[in-house]
Amino acid sequence: MKSGRYNFSSMLPAVSDLRAEFRPMFRLALPVVLAELGWMTMGMVDTLMVGRLSPEAIGAVGFGSSVFMGVCIFAMGLLLGLDTLVSQAFGAGNIDACHRWLVHGCVLAFVLSIPVTGTLLWLATLLDGWGVDPEVLVLAEAYLKVVAWSAAPLLFYAAFRRYLQGMAIVRPVMFALFSANVVNVIVNWILIYGNLGAPALGVVGAAWATVLSRVAMAAFLLATILYREREEGTSVFHSLKVELSWFRRLLRLGTPAASQLTLEVGAFAAATALAGRLAPAALDAHQIAINYAALTFMVPLGIASAGAVRVGQSVGRKDAPGASRAGWTALLFAVLFMSGAAIVFLTAPRVLLRAFTSDAGVLDVGVTLLFVAAIFQLFDGVQGVATGALRGLGDTRTPMLWNLAGHWFIGLPLGYTLCFVLNLGVIGLWWGLSIGLIICGVALSIVWTRRIHAFERSVRQRTASHAL
Repeated sequence: MKSGRYNFSSMLPAVSDLRAEFRPMFRLALPVVLAELGWMTMGMVDTLMVGRLSPEAIGAVGFGSSVFMGVCIFAMGLLLGLDTLVSQAFGAGNIDACHRWLVHGCVLAFVLSIPVTGTLLWLATLLDGWGVDPEVLVLAEAYLKVVAWSAAPLLFYAAFRRYLQGMAIVRPVMFALFSANVVNVIVNWILIYGNLGAPALGVVGAAWATVLSRVAMAAFLLATILYREREEGTSVFHSLKVELSWFRRLLRLGTPAASQLTLEVGAFAAATALAGRLAPAALDAHQIAINYAALTFMVPLGIASAGAVRVGQSVGRKDAPGASRAGWTALLFAVLFMSGAAIVFLTAPRVLLRAFTSDAGVLDVGVTLLFVAAIFQLFDGVQGVATGALRGLGDTRTPMLWNLAGHWFIGLPLGYTLCFVLNLGVIGLWWGLSIGLIICGVALSIVWTRRIHAFERSVRQRTASHAL
């Protein structure tokens, strides 16, 4: 740093310095990425299986799922603080603290499940005021009244998952999603269509399949935790003592993380709502392109979780070089994957689009949207993984602020202006989203660079003072 300015390029580590981190990061990230993809698969399976009933059934499941996640996303985000707290405690060798964080996470999950479930049941009675098609409305209301009961197992699953990931135990997370997908398919087949003597419940059957699959996810991870504790001769629930100061620490980290997640998801939901005001071809192209963008983002999302854990464990060990290697390796993985995804979007857009439609108008618009998606892929991956790396350091507030600025103060207003004021249509909307993601990606990569170098300096200073 010279004359008060950051020489950013000189602060980037050489790839050769990161090689030792490649294998442990890949081994941790791969199961988490597969789990994220498994999460998406469940939603796709539900859509495909109810699709045999009627178009209204597809709309009802999609709408009901959107309402559910819109309510649950913040509550699930509050548990993201466990990434930091468990991984840092584990890195410091304090297993008892890991156990206590799990207990506090479970208590928080239980407490949150009560208002979340109540809110969902209440919203199910108000859907008629949302302007939904009457035939879709009846099915969506029935679906939401059942799927609301999956909030509690989903929140417990989130707490169990964060605990296991913080201790670098990730394969069970992948297997939990695999088993949940199996349960979902089987129960869907039985209850949607009335097989094996069961009543044909249609959309309601899909809702019960979702509830049971989420119970299976939570039960699988709880069984994993109890089995590992018995094998190691410890008891994770030996002390059920909870302390208010621990909840304050968890919420101090979890609230900004939950806000960041809600802001990001909300920005794309708002963009979809705005796209709904456009011509059908534009809306269809938007839906297809956003599905592909969401699919590719599952990979850096999984890498972000792995990065948070590896960075957090290094922080717990006071290993500044290890934290730096972990964060930069996670970012490198994201850059490589998202660059590959961008190339696919640029070179084979019509192949991707034809998997959904053969409509010429949708294809023409979709090709342009995938071009824009290719532009922001790299930045989307970087901002997602930088958010995870910063979470490992214990900074969840900065990503929240940059998501608020990038998406809501700049991206969406710019997209609205380009789309509706300058009449560029859905393309303009996507350029606005792209600018927001680019801002977040650049800003958070700079923040990560500064934070990790500040941590390295603090560790060196503490080491020097102890040596004296």
